[in-house]
Amino acid sequence: MVVPPLLRAVIMGPPGSGKGTVSARIIKHFGMKHLSSGDLLRDNMQKKTEVGILAKSYIDQGQLIPDDIMTQLMLNELKGLDRYNWLLDGFPRTVAQAEALDKECHIDTVIDLDVPFETIKCRLTARWIHPASGRVYNLEFSPPKVQTVLPESQELTFKIRTQGIDDVTGEPLVQRDDDKPETVSKRLQAYDAQTKPVLEYYRKKGLLKSFSGTETNKIWPHIYAFLQTRLPDVSQKDAAIPR
Repeated sequence: MVVPPLLRAVIMGPPGSGKGTVSARIIKHFGMKHLSSGDLLRDNMQKKTEVGILAKSYIDQGQLIPDDIMTQLMLNELKGLDRYNWLLDGFPRTVAQAEALDKECHIDTVIDLDVPFETIKCRLTARWIHPASGRVYNLEFSPPKVQTVLPESQELTFKIRTQGIDDVTGEPLVQRDDDKPETVSKRLQAYDAQTKPVLEYYRKKGLLKSFSGTETNKIWPHIYAFLQTRLPDVSQKDAAIPR
């Protein structure tokens, strides 16, 4: 029996592109180990490891974590995954990180979720929450039963934006700062500026595979078909359409 070569992949996509959903489906169907830089950072900060304490000091000052710290954190974790297929999420984010990764690991493919920024803005800014319970509503997919909009002058007075009321308590919903249109625009611009050189780096190496679309469920079958040429589906084949 011929053992297929291990697959080492990176997934990239702006916030709100559906990267979390796609990653979860890849793990389910292809049994890859998922290594998220955000999850790893939070875990190290919670456990107060040396790297975690150092990373938190930068975050608390509102600074980006230096490339060498992020690279050290991720490469240390990858040492324990040398016998597995894996998917990197959130790393590399700079060309320096990509070059450091190349020195230690051979990357086989980079999956890029190419979702229009306007689609992402609509997706993220449609999200509203009930702070007390944590219930989340989306004005497009799962709206509250009653929707209202405060007059602009009232919004300015209370410094809070509301859109509808909670289905259970009748209390007003609010929008997180991260989901406000101006914040979403800034996050997308920052992602574009930071990662465009990384995408170009992998494009020149012939490793970049972009999947374009506005809906995750329509992009996913193409990603699935691509990965199926590299790995067997390890999930139960009990559905006509893999999800």
